[in-house]
Amino acid sequence: MEDFINETIDIKSLPKYEEVVFSKPHPKYRFVVGCNILAFFIFLVITPLVYSLFNSTFFNPTLWKIIVVLIGTILLITLVVSSIRYKKKGFAFRNHDVLYRSGSLATNIVIIPYNRVQHVALHEGLISRFFGLVKIEIFTAGGESSDISIPGLEKSEAENIKQLLMGKIQKQL
Repeated sequence: MEDFINETIDIKSLPKYEEVVFSKPHPKYRFVVGCNILAFFIFLVITPLVYSLFNSTFFNPTLWKIIVVLIGTILLITLVVSSIRYKKKGFAFRNHDVLYRSGSLATNIVIIPYNRVQHVALHEGLISRFFGLVKIEIFTAGGESSDISIPGLEKSEAENIKQLLMGKIQKQL
């Protein structure tokens, strides 16, 4: 019978994910995010405007000034936060795992070992496709949504990453 051994691990000798050099999304991705935000805010302004044109009791110049200032302020805050989020986004592939960093006020780092990856998918949004960018989604067991979505990748780079991950999945089978 073997003796049970359960020694303490020196946590100072563990690899430090904080020292990993993260790759950034493509610079065009920042513009794509800005376009998506602007499209949403234009919809926010146009919908009440169209409604007010058909309903004269709703049209009030003072109310519209308040709405425009409020929407403009929210738009500015949204653009600043998206800029911060862009700066924090990053991804890295190591020998045994993939890392993804994101956040705005707080920084989140997700680490997924390759042996947990079940499925990999590429997704092209309407505006992203126009700029040749895609999002790669990495799925693990037990969930309907992806565990990591890395946006702002050039299509060829994303396809290479997908091949890398699919190769890691095939080695496990």
